[in-house]
Amino acid sequence: MTVCIDNVQHPLIIDSGAHCSIVARNYLDNHFPNWEKQLLPTKEKNFKSASGKMTSIGTIIKEIIIPHRKGNIRLNTDFVMLDYSHIQGFLLGTDYQIMYGILQLVPTRKRKFHLIYTKFPPMTHWKSY
Repeated sequence: MTVCIDNVQHPLIIDSGAHCSIVARNYLDNHFPNWEKQLLPTKEKNFKSASGKMTSIGTIIKEIIIPHRKGNIRLNTDFVMLDYSHIQGFLLGTDYQIMYGILQLVPTRKRKFHLIYTKFPPMTHWKSY
């Protein structure tokens, strides 16, 4: 899905298998040249994925704007920045999916998604990345 961050379009992956929201350092280097000024410390330093261990550099807070036909959806999100090059964009993990009601864990422990209108209109008034 394409979202707006700092008035520019960026890809956002909704990943129900990720326990936190993440962004790769190389993506920030290419699209947010002043990210070092926004970097905050993170509690967790080491993460595991199917492709191996990843190291956290810190946390960066970004406002995501998801265009919607009934009004844009704004999500203030903490992204853990990883020294990992395979992610091209931002990844929204279950931490914020549950917080904002995109994902609900029902009593049967099955995952239920609540993204009602997924075909978003084109964002012609925003710059492309």
